[in-house]
Amino acid sequence: MNSSLVSYNGTGASDSGFYIIAFQTLQNKNYLILALSFIFFITLMGNLVLLAFVYLNPSLHNPKYVAVCNLAVVDISISSVIIPQMVPVFVLNLNYVSFELCFSQMFFLHFFADMESFSLAVLAYDRLVAICLPLRYPVINTIQRMCLILAGVWFLVFLLEIYPVSLASRLSYCASRVIRSCCCEHGPVYILACGDTSYNKRLATAKTMVVLLCPLTFIIITYLIVIITVLKIASVEQCWKAFNTCFTHLLLVLTYYLPVILAYLLGNVRLMLTPDLLTAILTVTATLPPMLNPIIYSLKTEELRVIIMKVLGWKKIAPELIKSDMKYID
Repeated sequence: MNSSLVSYNGTGASDSGFYIIAFQTLQNKNYLILALSFIFFITLMGNLVLLAFVYLNPSLHNPKYVAVCNLAVVDISISSVIIPQMVPVFVLNLNYVSFELCFSQMFFLHFFADMESFSLAVLAYDRLVAICLPLRYPVINTIQRMCLILAGVWFLVFLLEIYPVSLASRLSYCASRVIRSCCCEHGPVYILACGDTSYNKRLATAKTMVVLLCPLTFIIITYLIVIITVLKIASVEQCWKAFNTCFTHLLLVLTYYLPVILAYLLGNVRLMLTPDLLTAILTVTATLPPMLNPIIYSLKTEELRVIIMKVLGWKKIAPELIKSDMKYID
């Protein structure tokens, strides 16, 4: 381990920076890095293609796809914060990271992870208005209003993250500088500080509960309202169309929250998992949803399917899909 610590700039533990150490007991860790690199490539390409489709097609310039593009930007950002820096660290053993760079990565890592949760809540709001108030949707949910909502969410998440990160950056790190994680996460870093860090722990726990449970609670409430509203619809066909409208968003919610719940259980339940294996699982669960989101939207959203088929030259199929366009905004 010591040889890798000094391989970056020839200095020892007296540096003001940190050393990222993980996966040392994990066999074939290079396969994990290769898999994560593949995930990053698919994430980047899928979300960029999704953004290009929306930008190049005026029919998709509506509040829903403003929120979809926001999620795509967040997906690209969170994967870009986590995966690219892992290649030099774990393949080339360039594991030294400066103090400033470490806390910058910490902020953006948690910022975009929180934005993922809140972005799903914004999409839930859009589905709520589209199904429960379809006739008033163009008035209530304009592009300008959606942009204001998203700007408010970005500012809120900024406020939620800037204090814990700045507080951690002011701690005294006089002992170990070895971060036993794949990147500069808040938890593995602040526990290295000297002195009492109990306040940092309570703050991190409270913040995590807020950014996970508040959006999830809002999503659950919106779908309860949607279910009640849809059940009042007389036609079975209309009920099916309304539920089909929500299906894509529900897949995104499950794709995001199920791995988070799994990671939480694995981290807190007494299972026979090594720290390196747990870190690998947490890394995959954090990077997999950004890869799946554009795929889910491309396959399950009718407008995008029609446009993709037109681009691919499947003109015989596209008109049939257009005729079956849903009554509610998808």
